[in-house]
Parts: sequence; structure tokens; C-alpha cells
Amino acid sequence: MEGIKAVIEGVVSKKLNKYCDDRGTFMEIVREDEGLLRRFGQASMSMTYPGVVKAFHYHKEQDDLWFFPSGNAQVVLHDLREDSPTYRETAVFYMGEENPSILLIPSGVAHGYRVLGTKPAIIVYFTTKAYCPDHPDEYRLPYDDPAIGFDWKTKFR
Repeated sequence: MEGIKAVIEGVVSKKLNKYCDDRGTFMEIVREDEGLLRRFGQASMSMTYPGVVKAFHYHKEQDDLWFFPSGNAQVVLHDLREDSPTYRETAVFYMGEENPSILLIPSGVAHGYRVLGTKPAIIVYFTTKAYCPDHPDEYRLPYDDPAIGFDWKTKFR
């Protein structure tokens, strides 16, 4: 599929097309005929303030599909799947209104993000399972987990 690339096995990033006219803009985020989600479970939205890091967590059963329609974020993924050819690999994506894209995050891949710039970021995300408070499929790791070893600071050159 055009515009789709994989950096970590099973992770999919797709550049989105924005259509503009004198009324505004239109952008398709995901379509059922793309085959990105094995099934659909839930759609959610969250707003995060500038500079905040929300990391890391992963799921054993559900896949996530992320989209940032407002603001900008640095998204970091780390492959925890022992049977994956990209086991222990880390990938960084820059997503948001300056780079409209979606990111498919398979189960077993730890993920988190940091809001960039001076305005909040909004994330809209879709999952293959609905959240169950009695049995949440969510496992946390510290943002500074030494096994991942990611430095969240912006480096100025």
C-alpha cells in the first residue's frame, strides 16, 4: 500500500492525504479495506499538555492505531516481542498536525509519547479490544526504563 512503511516488525506508519478547499480540509484516517486492524474494539481521544511524557505501556492482546490531529508529538516504540526479528529495537516517529500520519502499534510493542511545542496535543486512538477495568490489557514500564534506554530530552545542535 502506498505510503506505508515498517520499521519494527508489524508496526505500520502511513502518511495521510489532506484535501483542502475554500470550506476547510478533509482527511481519511483509516478505512476498513486497508486491513490494518484485525478487529475494532474502541475509539478514544486524549489531550496532553506541552512537555508531558506519557510512557511506556504495552498490551499483550490488543493492537493500537494512533493519530494526532492537533499539536505535535514524539512517539517512541520499543519491541518487547521475543519472537520478533526486531526484538529490542526502538523506533521514533514524529506525528501531529505538521506530519499527519497514523501509526499501527501491535501487541507486545511498548509505546509512549512526548508532546512537542507550546500547545497541547490531542491523540485519537483506535484499539482492537475495548478497555475492561476488571482485566485491563495494559502493562506499564517507567518512561526512563534502562532496558529501553531512551533519552526524552530534545537535543539542540
